[in-house]
Amino acid sequence: MKKNIHPKYFKDAKIICSCGKVWQISSTVKEMKVEICANCHPFFTGEEKFVDTRGQLEKFKKRLEKMKKNEKRRDKKVS
Repeated sequence: MKKNIHPKYFKDAKIICSCGKVWQISSTVKEMKVEICANCHPFFTGEEKFVDTRGQLEKFKKRLEKMKKNEKRRDKKVS
């Protein structure tokens, strides 16, 4: 087996969620940060929560609004 090709293994690695929950695991990465976990996921909590890190939800709402305005204009022209 080749030497010095395997990643370093951390037995005390941490996973940190944005809600504040922290887990101790074993991994090749010392620390990982996640946006959502089983502790704060809407499926498990029953709460409605939107995770929109890139503004995609706002872009979609603007596009939907624009389509509705165009439909109203078309309806007026046809009448």
